[in-house]
Amino acid sequence: MQKKVIIGLSGGVDSSVAAWLLKEQGYDVTALFMINWKDSSVTLSGDCSWEEDIILAQLVARKIGIPLEVVDSTDKYKESVVEYMFSEYEKGRTPNPDVLCNREIKFDVFHEAARKFGADYIATGHYARTEKLTTEKGEVTRLLAGTDSNKDQSYFLCQLSQEQLNNVLFPIGDIDKPEVRRIAAKLELASAHKKDSQGICFVGKVDLPTFLQQKLAPKTGQVIEIDENDPVLLDICRQFDELDKSMPERVCGEFDFSKMEGTIAGEHPGAHYYTVGQRKGLNIGGKLKPLFVLGTDVEKNIVYVGQGHDHPGLNRKGLFIAKDEIHWIRPDLALQPGEEKKCRARIRYRQELQDATLMMRENGLYILFDQLQRGVAAGQFAAWYYDDEVVGSGVIR
Repeated sequence: MQKKVIIGLSGGVDSSVAAWLLKEQGYDVTALFMINWKDSSVTLSGDCSWEEDIILAQLVARKIGIPLEVVDSTDKYKESVVEYMFSEYEKGRTPNPDVLCNREIKFDVFHEAARKFGADYIATGHYARTEKLTTEKGEVTRLLAGTDSNKDQSYFLCQLSQEQLNNVLFPIGDIDKPEVRRIAAKLELASAHKKDSQGICFVGKVDLPTFLQQKLAPKTGQVIEIDENDPVLLDICRQFDELDKSMPERVCGEFDFSKMEGTIAGEHPGAHYYTVGQRKGLNIGGKLKPLFVLGTDVEKNIVYVGQGHDHPGLNRKGLFIAKDEIHWIRPDLALQPGEEKKCRARIRYRQELQDATLMMRENGLYILFDQLQRGVAAGQFAAWYYDDEVVGSGVIR
C-alpha cells in the first residue's frame, strides 16, 4: 500500500521539485498550500503576493498530477510570528521570524492539517536531511545539514523537536540548487524560473521600520558614536584574550555603552527599529568610514554606533542562552550543569560554522567562540552542531 505524503507546496521551485521527486519515488502525494499573510501593503513593490503563489502552486500540482489542498492559517501566523516580532523589537531585541515560522507554522499548523488528511509523512522543500539512529535510549531522528552548503537551511529548522522531525521527508536535501533548477526546467514546471523568496517568511521583502510602525510608533532619539579607542571598550576587549573559562559571563554579555564616552552623531526615528551590525537606515554622512549599529537602548531611546566594520564594539567572544530558552533537538545529548563540549555554531543563516565550546551552567548555556564574532544580537537564535548534525539551539540573551 502506498504511503501518503502531504507536501507543503509554496509555488517556489524547491517545493515543486520536492513534490515531483516524491511522486517518482512511489508515494501517494497531496500538496498543501498555506495562506499565512494577506496584507500586501507592507511589502516592497515587485514581491509576489500569495495570490500569485497559489496560481503557481496550482499549475505545478496539475503538471505533476497531484491534488492541491488549501489551508488558511493567517490568524495563527499573526499570533505566533508577527506579534512575536513586534514584541521582540519593542524590547530592543532582534527576532528571527523564519525560525519561528518553521517551528510554529510549517511544522505545527501544517503538521496538524496533514494529520487531518491522513498523512503518513509530511514533506517540505528545505535543503536539509534527516537520519534515524538507534541509541541506548531508543530511536532518534537526526537533523543534518543539506548537501548543498550554499543553500543549507538546517539553521532555520533548529527549533524543531523530535516529535516534529519523526515523520518528515526532505526530498531535495541531498541535491544542490542548480540541479533542482535543471529538473524544474526539464519538467517545464511553472515555478522553474521563479526567484527565491526574500525577506520575512510568508510576508516577503519589506521596509522593516515601515512594517514595524504598524504597532511601534516612531520616537526621535539620539545616535551616539563610540570611538574605537574608548578605554572602557578596549578594557572589555582585552578580557577576551585573558578569559578565565570558570567565568564565561565576563565576556558573554552585551556591552554597556552607557559607561563609555560618546559623541552625538545625529538622530534616529526609534531605537526599536535598529539591530546590532546594521549599516543601512542611519542616514548619517560625513564620516571617514561607514557607521554600524553597535547596540541600542530602547528605554533611553539611544542608538550607539561606531565607524567601520572592524570596530571592536561589533565583536563578541561568546553569548549566553538562558536556561528556559535552551532547546535540544537531541535531548539524549543534552549537557548537564558543569559539562562542556566542543562544537561548531552559527548565529545567523548562511554564516559559516564557527568552532566553539558549549559550557553548561545552572543558569543556562554559554557558547564561547574560538574567534571573535561580529554582530551578535540579542533575540537571534544560536544553533550548535556536532559535525553536520544540528543538536540544539536557543535565543541569545
